[in-house]
Amino acid sequence: MGILYINSSLLYVSHRPINYTGDERTVYEHCKDMPAVLIWYLGLQFINMFLGIPANIMVLWLIHKNKGDSSTSDIFILHLAIIDVLFCLIPPLELANIVFLTTSSTWYVLRFFYGMKDSSPLLLSCICLDRYMAVVHPITFTELKDRQHRAILAIIVWLITLAYASAKCVGNIVNFEKVFTGMILAAFAFMVFCNIAILLALRQSGPGRDEMHPVKKRAFKMVLIILAIIVFNYFPPVALFPFQHYFSPKVFRCYIHYVAFGLMDFSSSIQPMLYLSKEKLPWSCCQTSATRIQDK
Repeated sequence: MGILYINSSLLYVSHRPINYTGDERTVYEHCKDMPAVLIWYLGLQFINMFLGIPANIMVLWLIHKNKGDSSTSDIFILHLAIIDVLFCLIPPLELANIVFLTTSSTWYVLRFFYGMKDSSPLLLSCICLDRYMAVVHPITFTELKDRQHRAILAIIVWLITLAYASAKCVGNIVNFEKVFTGMILAAFAFMVFCNIAILLALRQSGPGRDEMHPVKKRAFKMVLIILAIIVFNYFPPVALFPFQHYFSPKVFRCYIHYVAFGLMDFSSSIQPMLYLSKEKLPWSCCQTSATRIQDK
């Protein structure tokens, strides 16, 4: 076996087996004939770091601050923000490993974080399911509005995430990339189904009314947020992966792969920014001080 290409959700890692005796080259050297997309991908990763970390921390702070008046989906959004914060910490190591390092040891760390990011669609699916139940099955949703079963579901997702990330970290499981392909396709189909069902239910509700019920209006906004994430971030890998064999291995590994998964991982910044866009934020301490002066 010469080179085993492992889908690490971002990169096709050159995994060198024990008996590999070929030249040691960096990922950048393997793709030096097509450097543009690789540079673009690394640029997105650093934007993720500088934008995604503060945005996700702000999401965590808002959920904690408004925990007495939070939506039922916030528990899943909170855990999604935690995964995104952790994932946004890796660009410096990723840059060093792609451009400078030839050792395979750092790939173990990177693959673990890639595995965590791979599993983030499971939390998005939980958000879609929560909104689906709220709109399509409101009576059942009301009966199950307590957060205990949501906490249990979040724990199950974390167990799956850690097991998947650990297995990916090993890096030598045969055909392991098919697990990711199956997971992303299933999550994508499930999220699309939930969103379509919600939109149909919202369109059929309240005949003759000019305004939507506040609860359903909030659900509709959440659907749009999730739908935007799905289409922009998750549709490219879903659409391109079935046509992998139509491209040469090098073109797919150094070009198509980075385009698809670069957009997917940019959700670490887009998701919190979309969440923050619908929240009322105390943008400045000066604004707060001015309000206090007026109250006096």
